[in-house]
Amino acid sequence: MPASWETVHDLLAEQGHRSGIVSLDRLDELRKEIESQRREGRLDAELDREYLSGFCFQPPEDFPQARSIIVVATRDPLVRFHFHWKGRTVPGMVPPTYLHGGRVNRKIESLLNKLLEESGHRAVPTYLPRKLLAVRSGLALYGRNNITYVDGMGSFHRLVSFFSTLPCDSDDWRLPETMERCRTCSACLTACPTGAIGEDRFLLHAERCLVFHNEKPDQAPFPEWIQPAWHHCLVGCMFCQQACPENREVLDFIREEMSFSEEETRLLMDGAGLEEMPAETGEKLRSADLAGLLEALPRNLRALLDRP
Repeated sequence: MPASWETVHDLLAEQGHRSGIVSLDRLDELRKEIESQRREGRLDAELDREYLSGFCFQPPEDFPQARSIIVVATRDPLVRFHFHWKGRTVPGMVPPTYLHGGRVNRKIESLLNKLLEESGHRAVPTYLPRKLLAVRSGLALYGRNNITYVDGMGSFHRLVSFFSTLPCDSDDWRLPETMERCRTCSACLTACPTGAIGEDRFLLHAERCLVFHNEKPDQAPFPEWIQPAWHHCLVGCMFCQQACPENREVLDFIREEMSFSEEETRLLMDGAGLEEMPAETGEKLRSADLAGLLEALPRNLRALLDRP
């Protein structure tokens, strides 16, 4: 007996996940929407090149049986590390979605396939614009800050998407929507120090966003207009998410992580590679999934520790 989407959806919900499904026929509409934004100049050219150029709007060649696209939201915490430096202990935050992404993705993929396999269906990962897909499927709504919000999770979630052989005779495809609250709320706009969230348009002014600038390698200097007091995360930014009323119930979803000694902090600030660090420090970075951030971590950590 083929699995129904309702059954899969409910079983995912029992495991704490929320999900949506759309027909494979929607792929072309997703592609056209991204291309329209690009053609109309609504996407910053550098952002487009670095983040949006690699989408694949077709199933893998060895997966011709695909019939639907499933998108899953799973809760993801704010993570806080602690750095000892010059007699102080300085917290360093990493927003949701940055850490352990591969592990989380594989866990969701395994769970989804376990739910599908008894009825002869399966799923494989996609590389699609997941925020747009989640909003189009009805799983999420946009905030004024262009971040997606999922019921019960706020913006503290990770999105994972899959091509699936599960049929989708009808879906909840809809126009991109912003949360009702955003129409009368300007909390994120007020909280954003850089002016990335504007009143002139819905799309973020990504070239002004701290996230865009602190994901660059150590050799890239921060623009002069970024003020020292604005640095508050090891990577990414939390100003708008922490100010958003929709996140009020999830702001305490924080995982306190390890501390780094003054010597370890110095090594990180100096840009030492894993092979140049004590084995214990390297293992800490790997277990925390910070090893993948080492390219950007030195400059961001220096900025954080020098914050007035």
